Amino acid sequence: MPTPGVLILTSEEDPHALHVRALLADRGAQITIFDPGDYPVKARVELAYTARGLARRLLRTRTGTLDLDTLTALWWRRPTPPATHPDLTDPAVADYAARECQDLLTDLWEHLPCRKMPADDSVIRRAGRKSSQLLLAAELGFAIPETLIATEAEAFWEFHERHDGHVVTKPLGKPWAENLVGGGTIARFCEPVSARDVAYAAALRFCPVIVQQYVPKRLELRVTVVGEQVFAAEIHSQVANRSSLDWRRYDIETTPHRIHRLPEEVARRCLDMTERLGLLYGAFDVILTPDDQYVFLEVNPNGQWLWIERLTGLPISQAICDVLLEGASS
Repeated sequence: MPTPGVLILTSEEDPHALHVRALLADRGAQITIFDPGDYPVKARVELAYTARGLARRLLRTRTGTLDLDTLTALWWRRPTPPATHPDLTDPAVADYAARECQDLLTDLWEHLPCRKMPADDSVIRRAGRKSSQLLLAAELGFAIPETLIATEAEAFWEFHERHDGHVVTKPLGKPWAENLVGGGTIARFCEPVSARDVAYAAALRFCPVIVQQYVPKRLELRVTVVGEQVFAAEIHSQVANRSSLDWRRYDIETTPHRIHRLPEEVARRCLDMTERLGLLYGAFDVILTPDDQYVFLEVNPNGQWLWIERLTGLPISQAICDVLLEGASS
């Protein structure tokens, strides 16, 4: 069997990728970490075709030249987009060049003849659409929160009244906004709807948000699917007011994390949903209610896991290695 060759698309400071790289190296794989943000300033891509078709696909970086056709797996981890070359001072020209670079790389990764983890970029983007996730989750038998996505204040007010004000909002896409006036960045997670929000509901006309009924929690669960393996962890977010609404606000040192025994039918739904989305990996956010109902919130096609592994001992990273190395024999 040839030596497995794995290309990881992410920054060189990504702790998740560095951890997995060490595990892969211990198992005899050759690993390259490359951030597309280095292209075209610090890296080169060379594609050549003869009259009969493809001749070579090469990636040239500061550390050497990689023959992309020798790869057995590509891991789409956390890549940044290609950088604008500093010699391009005209904004319109710089924007055009950046888009051309992005188009080339997107097409390149999509058509490499190797295993993709968690999937091709186009599949990852489609799988991350939250409105479609809710439809699929319900189809597979998950309970989901009653949800409204709209830009009309009247619809929001009616939903808010119907649930006696016990509703939350969250963004449809990225939970942060960058390059604000003054160069700032803001993050927005799951938020309770306040009286101020109700008063300013007319602002919905500018941008849709997800509005959901508040689901009471006994536990929050992070269910990580890797290939055919399911790893479920309890996050005891209700021990502190700060994390009671959204565990991402918690203090990791004081919030208990434990392995959770997921019912077989719930684990099967997670596996089926990951497969239906075309993914080899998915990080599910699920609520366990006080009456023991499992309620689906969303699935992140490329969500973080390392803190869960370190706090619970769940071997998620080794499972990721298993999937990446399976590409060498598929």
